[in-house]
Amino acid sequence: MSKYRASDGTTIVAMATPQGSGALALIRISGPATAQILGALSGPLAGFVPVLDRRARLCRLYEGQELLDEALVTGFAGPRSYTGEDVAELGVHASPYIVERVLRLCLGAGARLAEPGEFTLRAFLNGRLDLSQAEAVADLIAADSPAAHRLAIQQMRGGLSERIGRFRAQLIELAALLELELDFSEEDVAFADRTTLGALLVDIRAEVAALRAGYRAGQMAREGVATVIAGRPNAGKSTLLNALLGEEKAIVSPIPGTTRDVVEDVLQIAGVKFRLLDTAGLRNSADPIEQMGVDRTRDRMQRAALVLYLFDPAQYQSPHELRAELDQLHTGDAVVMPVAGKYDVVENRLRMDAPEWRFVLPNLLTLSGMTGEGLGELRSALRSMVDSLGLSSEVLVAQLRHDELLGRADAELKQAELGMASGLPTELLAAHLRGALRHLGEITGVVGADDLLQTIFSRFCIGK
Repeated sequence: MSKYRASDGTTIVAMATPQGSGALALIRISGPATAQILGALSGPLAGFVPVLDRRARLCRLYEGQELLDEALVTGFAGPRSYTGEDVAELGVHASPYIVERVLRLCLGAGARLAEPGEFTLRAFLNGRLDLSQAEAVADLIAADSPAAHRLAIQQMRGGLSERIGRFRAQLIELAALLELELDFSEEDVAFADRTTLGALLVDIRAEVAALRAGYRAGQMAREGVATVIAGRPNAGKSTLLNALLGEEKAIVSPIPGTTRDVVEDVLQIAGVKFRLLDTAGLRNSADPIEQMGVDRTRDRMQRAALVLYLFDPAQYQSPHELRAELDQLHTGDAVVMPVAGKYDVVENRLRMDAPEWRFVLPNLLTLSGMTGEGLGELRSALRSMVDSLGLSSEVLVAQLRHDELLGRADAELKQAELGMASGLPTELLAAHLRGALRHLGEITGVVGADDLLQTIFSRFCIGK
């Protein structure tokens, strides 16, 4: 963050809406010179005093003596603003010329152009947001599904921060007591009850594990469920993709091997985005181009969250052949959902309804991409999957950074727990707890020894 100049007393300005012609554009100003800059934009209105009272006012903006635009101006006095500083937002007409002139006038009156993300950085540095909440602002802007939006809102409102802060505060209490023991080491006193400390470590590790267990679900809520439609050539994969999307997205042909590259589109079910990938049919091919497509299919299956394995019943002698094929798939952690296609064919329908098939594959879905029969059941299965994955959980970890820091904190807590059992010296126990606190604090941006010092001096009179 050293490249940012958010705490140097400057005033920043930037366009807060996309560039281009349109009805309105929003220009945002933040810093101590905000009122001064608004006064400069008022032009010939001598004695104009900008009021930062959180009210929107229709104001005329001048360039010298020339009227430039009429804008809706809203001022916010710090610290009760987004950045914690004096802030103004100017809703001007979105003419590129007007926007450029207003920005130049602001620069001439003492502002500088903001760095990328600097308004939110200032909000973090001024204590208006913690680090995880600041990250959620970007996620909220990028949210393209109800699940992603819900996750970003929950994090921006402090759901993750509150949960981490709760057990971090407990850890600080005991870490502070261990630090006291070090201060009074010559007197051989124990301030931190080892039984209580051990029980707390178990509880906190369970909390950390629960948060980490939700990381995969958080990723899917944020980025969408990567769903690969796989199977042998000519199983009807492209037909299924088109049927789910309700449009001719992929080329459909009775010739095996038509699909050679991954075709991707998005489907939303129960507020969750499914990123559907139609892939090349799985077989060994002498055609190097088709084989490249097959290799890509296998790679995507490894990285997918869900594999819809579509098959044509006519291509299999028995359900055991299909079961063996499914068992040999390499799909990483993906959920594999077998789906019998071409159910409109009479022979296939009779075969799929036979007791043997239902016994070997009890949860088998059947559908016809041509007639749409069974699509409703497939959508219901996907909706049930959303519930089973925990995508609607109250608190989810969605950032890789957060998951890695939780992992590092857990490693330190584990060492402290093992050290308790082996009689590890107090100074080493304290070091592991400090490490855990540091990693947890890095998630929300609260890092340093101040927490320990404040707890010690507020609860005990050490006299040192």
